[in-house]
Order: sequence, then C-alpha cells, then structure tokens
Amino acid sequence: MTNYGEAPVENQLDKIRSIADYQFGKNVGEHLFPENVTFEFSKRTGRLRFVNLNDERLATLRPTDGLFSLSIKAAKHLVENIPHAKGLITLQNDVSKYIAEGGDVFAVHVVQADDEIRAKDEVIIVDQDRQLLAVGRAILSTPEIRAFKTGVAVKVRHGINSKD
Repeated sequence: MTNYGEAPVENQLDKIRSIADYQFGKNVGEHLFPENVTFEFSKRTGRLRFVNLNDERLATLRPTDGLFSLSIKAAKHLVENIPHAKGLITLQNDVSKYIAEGGDVFAVHVVQADDEIRAKDEVIIVDQDRQLLAVGRAILSTPEIRAFKTGVAVKVRHGINSKD
C-alpha cells in the first residue's frame, strides 16, 4: 500500500490508538489495535482510511469527523475484553433478535446508555446480558434517548446476524 507522504506506520498506530482512546475510553486503543494491524490509504487523498487485522477490517476512519466506524469484529473485541469501554447502549432482551438482524434501535427499548453519547457518535449495541447485537450511529444524545419514548435512537449499520 502506498503511503502518499503520510506519517510513518509507527505514527499511524499512535494516531489511531489516540482516536480510539478519545472515542471509546482511556487505553482502549492499545487493546483494540495491536502492533500487527495494517493500514489502507485513500487512493485519491492519500489519507488513512481503513485499519485491518489479518486481512479483516477492524475500523474505518470517517473523513467527515476523523472518528472511527467499527466493524462487528472490533465491537465484539471491545465488549468482551474491555469492560470500561464507552459508547455502549444496552437494550431490552426482547428486541435482541430484531437488532441483531440489522433493525434500527428505538428509544423506548433502551435500558441504559453511556452518559457521553452525542448525536452522530459511533455506538455499540448490546443486550442486557452484555452480548453484542450491532454497531451503528446515534441519532439522539443520551439525555434525548432518556427523555423520548418514541422514534429512532440509533441507525444500525451492521447487526451480528445481518446479511450485508
């Protein structure tokens, strides 16, 4: 992969780990992105675009805000191995199957949401047993999710059982 004048790989690793720490909590980056991750750069701009591990995508660096969109693999690693990770939304178990298949999260089904979640943040959706269901983008902030009992709270990008 061509580097197009970007910083050396060591600096890229520091950069992505810092972004993950900001986005998902202190020391998350080191757990999420080991030394052997690989990078893909945009052919057009030369900027870092994708982070892979063993030829499987872990995260996409969004050009709009410089934050990550996570793959199911990365979210699963966070949920199972990093208990202090931020950005989690817990749902009622009775809607788990629907969300795992890629359905959007409605505010009425949210049991708990991290206090720091803002609209447009990347979120990880789990059930009440902390089992991963999906990843997506918050439409509402945590205070709005708690206040509203109708409407979509999270647009799901990938469910663990979705066919995408």
